[in-house]
Amino acid sequence: MTYLVGKVALDVVAGAPNNGLGEDNVARVKQLRVGRAVHPYVSAQAFRRWVRDSLPPGEPVSLVTRAGTGQKQQAYTAGRPDQYVDDDLFGYMVAVKGDKTKTCQRDTVFATGTLISVAPRTPQKDFGTMSRGFAAGENPVIHEHEFYSAELAADVLLDLPRIGVFEVDGAGLKVALPAPAAEEVQAAGAERLTFRGCSALRLDIAERRRRAALLLRTLTAVRGGAKQALHYGDRTPGLVLLAPVKGGVNPFTRVLGVRNERTRFDGEVLRAEMAAWADELDGPVLLGWAPGFLGDQRDQVKADLADLVEAGSLVIDHPRVLLGDLAARIERGERDGWFEDPKE
Repeated sequence: MTYLVGKVALDVVAGAPNNGLGEDNVARVKQLRVGRAVHPYVSAQAFRRWVRDSLPPGEPVSLVTRAGTGQKQQAYTAGRPDQYVDDDLFGYMVAVKGDKTKTCQRDTVFATGTLISVAPRTPQKDFGTMSRGFAAGENPVIHEHEFYSAELAADVLLDLPRIGVFEVDGAGLKVALPAPAAEEVQAAGAERLTFRGCSALRLDIAERRRRAALLLRTLTAVRGGAKQALHYGDRTPGLVLLAPVKGGVNPFTRVLGVRNERTRFDGEVLRAEMAAWADELDGPVLLGWAPGFLGDQRDQVKADLADLVEAGSLVIDHPRVLLGDLAARIERGERDGWFEDPKE
């Protein structure tokens, strides 16, 4: 049983990738305060939408049903993780009143935190007008919006053994597949097993490998975000740290900190956590770091941690190269042990 845990960081330059509730004719970015410090952020919901929308064009995604009116509206996906990789990886809740053949729920397999600015950054206002086509002497329409530059970071976790494994019994809404769907999935060849105390159905290992590799490659090609007409910018991660950990604890939440009001990667924190959790690590720690992100810190960290790299316990490369290589290894079956839970 292995989880991939770690950190994802984005480099936002003069952007407004996720907006909150506007007020006084000003479109405001999402932000929170810690004391007097302001930290812009991108919600986990928004980032997950970006990842979902960045799946390859040929990959079918779950259809959304919208029902009800007014304040009693609801929207839900198909709830078929056997057919749709996004239902499998991101989870869902289908609650159809009075219809137990459709009611089901799946907790997320790919868990993501809020992408919050590591160092405090106060958003700035951009003042704009619309006057195109107006007659001479007419007043323009005025509008304002916020934007900022910051390094945003969030924790991530991928529960590898749960990819392609769907609970078919349990309490309340824990059932991932209601009876009619479960019968269909089993008839199609899914394996029945006991998984973490529940009866479950599991897809074949080739499809489970494919889905894990698909997500890893998609993480290196994320696109999306608001205000792209005015503040287009790269949304692929500038840094991705992933470590295979047996127990699912994420020891690497503090590798990014602040020094002199700037975001800093702390190599000594990474070294100390790797030493403390050495018995739980199930392979080398992977540090994907795009050149230029955080200035010259990448070269300094590579020099400071050269002994770990030489020992094979740490690999540092471009995020796309590193995650692409891991995806290929998974597809070749070299990491099949990561998909297995201990026998109950």
